[in-house]
Amino acid sequence: MTQKQFSSVWDAIEDTPAEAENMKLRSSLMIALTAHIENRNLSQTAAAELFGVTQPRVSDLIRGKIDRFSLDTLVNMAVAAGMQVALQVGSEAA
Repeated sequence: MTQKQFSSVWDAIEDTPAEAENMKLRSSLMIALTAHIENRNLSQTAAAELFGVTQPRVSDLIRGKIDRFSLDTLVNMAVAAGMQVALQVGSEAA
């Protein structure tokens, strides 16, 4: 029996390609925001103030609670922190 290969874990666990892409984007933003916190040695309270959210939201971010964040929310947090968010769209490779 051959096993199906997936390009990412999200492709394997999400029901549709659209859901998988959304999760990939959210995951990337969460990783970038967490790195921003770590690189600047911010406390959760300072990060919350910078991102315009509450400290418990920053805790959820750091703990990887991806289901608690929409793409919009993560983009807004990144922009509030002075980060630039770019999206690249292309066609699927054949």
